[in-house]
Amino acid sequence: MIVQSLLRRTLLIQRKSGIIQIRRRLVTKSADPLRILFCGSDEFSIASLEALHREKTVNPELIQSLDVACKVGKKQGRGLKNVREVPIVAAARELSLPLHQLETFTGWQCPRPDGQTINLVIAVSFGLLIPRRILQNAKYGGINVHPSLLPDFRGAAPIHWALLHNCRTTGITLQTLHHSHLDQGNTLLQTPQPGLEIPNPDGITPAEMLGFLAPKGADLLLRGLLEGVFLSEPDSKLTAGLVRPAPKITPEDRHIDWCKWSAQEILNRHRVIGPLWSKAAVDHVSGKNEKRIIWSSGFDKVHAAPTATEPGVGLISSSDSYVYIRTIDQQTLRAESAIVEGSGKKAASYAVKKANMVDSNTKHVVGTTETLQLWSPFT
Repeated sequence: MIVQSLLRRTLLIQRKSGIIQIRRRLVTKSADPLRILFCGSDEFSIASLEALHREKTVNPELIQSLDVACKVGKKQGRGLKNVREVPIVAAARELSLPLHQLETFTGWQCPRPDGQTINLVIAVSFGLLIPRRILQNAKYGGINVHPSLLPDFRGAAPIHWALLHNCRTTGITLQTLHHSHLDQGNTLLQTPQPGLEIPNPDGITPAEMLGFLAPKGADLLLRGLLEGVFLSEPDSKLTAGLVRPAPKITPEDRHIDWCKWSAQEILNRHRVIGPLWSKAAVDHVSGKNEKRIIWSSGFDKVHAAPTATEPGVGLISSSDSYVYIRTIDQQTLRAESAIVEGSGKKAASYAVKKANMVDSNTKHVVGTTETLQLWSPFT
């Protein structure tokens, strides 16, 4: 067995020209040089992969080999002739790392770099469960980098749900990989409570949040490897107080509940997971009771505007091309453009008129401005 002394970070990272520089000192733990299978997909995982590659270059006694696994690209376009690769494919090729693309782990065998077995599996934003047989064959098992303070926001979309909950702080968790459940491993390292302050929490987008957290996830992963956390018993005390789920975002999460959602929640949801959608009744001529309408432009809050008295009721005005909608908290939102089911993107008022959603019998005139109401509230 090749045994080495693991190195530990003793000074927080200093960045110069994008290069991580670290002071290290020896600790007493020992392990084989790491032969890593890195499983990833997106920009969050790419930051960790690049950090591992840099460390492998300067510290080959810690990381002996680095293989990359990801899901195969999705076929798209006419005739499904084009393949959309996951972002980590380009990163792995740029770093000249061995790349393994798979649809499923069924029948798949781990690579053997230089004829030796993989001894550590690292999964970051991978999306597939690493099977027990692969974790058991890796001497040091598996670890995962998760962008939340677990067990809070356990699931596929922690960044989105943190923003939807209007969180002011967030963090990173390094955990073991569980062989049968995602995000149910034991905590190895975690951002200290109360966490990292989210920059511009009322305006930040998921993409900006990912950019903020990705290097911090990479730093925590590298710190964990340098400290040899995969050799230690997990610290069960490193857990957060709140436990909120973070499941995959579905179309229904974008379906506006006009009877429950405040104006601010609607604005937040559009920023985080938009565009949002509703359904609206159409007249009997269309032969269909209602159609879906996607609010492609989102909304803005207005004060001096035509307004209805009930939540979800939409109005249009002859003076502009917006649709105005009343919310449950007595605010008025306006939409500039919309896509009605079966049609393309249009100015919002024209879109609802074209789809026969407007009741011409509700005409109301104030001065030179005429308003019309839709057949029924948006649902």
